[in-house]
Amino acid sequence: MRLNRRPRLGIVGRVFKNAIVRVPGENFAEGLTTVALGVPLYEQVMRQHVEYCAALRECGLAITELEADAKHPDSTFVEDTAVLTARGAVLTRPGAASREGEVAAMSGTIRGFFSEMAEIQAPGTVDGGDICEAENHFLIGLSKRTNEEGARQLAGYLADWGYGSTVVDIRRMESILHLKSGVSYIGDRTMVVTEEMAEAKCFRGYELIRVPLDESYAANCVWVNERVLVAAGYPRVEAGMRDRGFCPLVLEMSEFQKMDGGLSCLSLRF
Repeated sequence: MRLNRRPRLGIVGRVFKNAIVRVPGENFAEGLTTVALGVPLYEQVMRQHVEYCAALRECGLAITELEADAKHPDSTFVEDTAVLTARGAVLTRPGAASREGEVAAMSGTIRGFFSEMAEIQAPGTVDGGDICEAENHFLIGLSKRTNEEGARQLAGYLADWGYGSTVVDIRRMESILHLKSGVSYIGDRTMVVTEEMAEAKCFRGYELIRVPLDESYAANCVWVNERVLVAAGYPRVEAGMRDRGFCPLVLEMSEFQKMDGGLSCLSLRF
């Protein structure tokens, strides 16, 4: 391992024990997408999802796997339906009308784990993919899916539970759909962030792993205990993590990328 420092094992921070995932439906390719990367191949979608779940188990998580929801082709992207913290859960209200029913389908499972619950109410909208948790502080992205009223409600719920938050406006950025398409927190005061976003004031005080333009998809990664899930095919981002003592676990994500999906989208971790 090419390290300039000792490996950052046992990083102090939130310990994740569980994850909720949903099996992709056979109509997965009928979901929403803003990119033109081709039609996802269902057999590969399923293989990559199985490997993703295996990786979460390798990281020490117990998996609650929900059946496919044929009514909602995007429903395997469960992250958008809730914001789960160590102190409570917020059911979201997705910004795409076709996805609103996904929250109701997830709420019973989430309520089984959390006693403290809140919900985003109309006219507020929030997609979980716009919420980046960094220890006791949350970055809330204003986007085409998360509006100002939704951000205001979420910030209030988080404050009630003792968390701080900062709103980050990405509505003029055409290169990303959600905030976490461009930034991920991976523990130890370290952010993985695209070059386009790296100079934002909200990242001051953090160590940054800057993601070059041609590897921008890899900015969406997932910190799970002592590992970081990262998409395959982005060697400079992976090397940047290793050089700083992190332990990347590399996964193929080609079929989910075709539908605007990233690693964090596929699970709710808590």
